[in-house]
Amino acid sequence: MNMRAMTVALCALMPVAGWCDDAAAPPPPQQEWTGKGQAGYLSSQGNSEAKSANAALDAAYLDGAWKHGFHLGGLYGQSAGIVAAERWDTTWQTDYALTQDLYTFGGLRYQHDLFNGFDYQASVAAGVGYKVFDTKSTMLDVQVGVGYKELRPEELTKAADGAVIGRQLEAREGEAIGTLGVNYSQSLTATTTLTDKLLVESGSQDTLVTNTLALAVKVSAKLALSVGYALQDNTNPPAGLQKLDRLETLNLVYSF
Repeated sequence: MNMRAMTVALCALMPVAGWCDDAAAPPPPQQEWTGKGQAGYLSSQGNSEAKSANAALDAAYLDGAWKHGFHLGGLYGQSAGIVAAERWDTTWQTDYALTQDLYTFGGLRYQHDLFNGFDYQASVAAGVGYKVFDTKSTMLDVQVGVGYKELRPEELTKAADGAVIGRQLEAREGEAIGTLGVNYSQSLTATTTLTDKLLVESGSQDTLVTNTLALAVKVSAKLALSVGYALQDNTNPPAGLQKLDRLETLNLVYSF
């Protein structure tokens, strides 16, 4: 069974009953940064040679009704001596709690990818969010907003072996967008947690959908092993490039 099939199967096991009966989540620490860092590396040699590495940092800071969240991630892949993947992305979001469950937000996102046909994709958005569930075992919040997105398409020229040998930048494009975000976390056992994060940015010219599903198993109070499956779909990529990118990861996660 491959990693994608495993994560899909795990979704079917997510407990639904008992959500409403679960105790409220403990209050998060105030005025200090908390979060997690994760990294993974894979190298294969023999009949085929491939290397890949990925890393990410997620952190949050709470100060009364304010919450600030930061993400930074990177990906690098090499196959048969040819660089086949290189991407990094970063986001920042600030929330302000209107009630215990309702909040407003403002956020920034930037992504640079050498192989998806966009030199960069950047957006700014604001809107409202609602915590549907916020208990010790289950967290689900949904947010909707509006904003503006700018991207810079580029035409890639590839050699017969797949190596990129030329890049032709095209004109910048910008448009108003609507956004949808869904963040979900479910504790399956005392040491096992399933998470899923969905982001949709939709405009008249292009819609970007990203979804990251991960299963983490604690090996100590601070360390966990995580298996993940991520999708990124651009509905209108530059000519000759695929709409859908998939990423499977196996990472060591450190919480702080």
